[in-house]
Amino acid sequence: MDMTRRPRRLRRDGVRGLVSETTLNASDLIAPVFVDATTEERVPIESMPGHERVPVSEAVARVEEVLATGVEAVIVFGVPESKDERGSRAWAEDGVVQAAVRRITAETDAYVITDVCLCEYTEHGHCGVLAEGARAGEGLTVKNDETLDLLARTARSHVAAGADMVAPSSMADGQVGAIREALDEAGHENVPVMAYAVKYESAFYGPFRDAADGAPSFGDRRHYQMDPGNRREAMRMAERDAAEGADVLMVKPALPYLDVVADVRREFDHPVAAYNVSGEYAMLRAAGEKGWLDATESAYESVLSIKRAGADLILTYFAEDIASSLS
Repeated sequence: MDMTRRPRRLRRDGVRGLVSETTLNASDLIAPVFVDATTEERVPIESMPGHERVPVSEAVARVEEVLATGVEAVIVFGVPESKDERGSRAWAEDGVVQAAVRRITAETDAYVITDVCLCEYTEHGHCGVLAEGARAGEGLTVKNDETLDLLARTARSHVAAGADMVAPSSMADGQVGAIREALDEAGHENVPVMAYAVKYESAFYGPFRDAADGAPSFGDRRHYQMDPGNRREAMRMAERDAAEGADVLMVKPALPYLDVVADVRREFDHPVAAYNVSGEYAMLRAAGEKGWLDATESAYESVLSIKRAGADLILTYFAEDIASSLS
């Protein structure tokens, strides 16, 4: 038997790490942070053990906890003190994200990204201005073009508060172009946009909607988020956002869509982000609590697979756990 090829030669201690094709670093990771204007103390998120909503007064302390693990970037989500039909607290100068970002950027060295959407701020929980007949299930749910100005105003207010990058997630057609134009007109041409370019309608978002209090009060989001069965459409979505000026292209969720992450990586030379979403976190954390697997090791392997598929930036609720294990 010809045994010229023996791959196990390169699996021995000492050389295994030298030939590793993919490695994770804390600098690859972005940690989500939830800031809640309705509370004066930290509130555990029951469906996401280990995570909390924090009041604005605790935002800096929460980010400092992230930085202590070696993670350098956070993405901030807000829960406002009140909601209305159009989500006007999303772009308020004294809004929850704006207030938190001012404090975080003034008192820490974190790279601060903000999520730009309206679902946490509208009383109906949808990601834009409701269309006529939406509550009755007639036609499309959200008025796309009327929503664009509100998203642009929100992004502009985040950057005015000090955000280093904005990340529009509403899946409105033209959202990247509208935000890029608004930022440029306000003198923020050097602030990058990370587009949720490929965002599927997914059952894996459940725990996040608890965390951000952003579940729709009726219906679902199938009229503006993508069909989970569509792979070719993902390339059209990424191409559209790239043409409108997106600096980073995101795929969300990550693990069920690694084929799409790989496709985006292959077809575009932009940095690629992937969101290891709340449901992916919750199922591993729950299995770990049951003793069925090691949550930290399985999280590392999962996030490593996302990077191997082609992601340069990974948003994950395991960011602190993984970064701590790397140090």
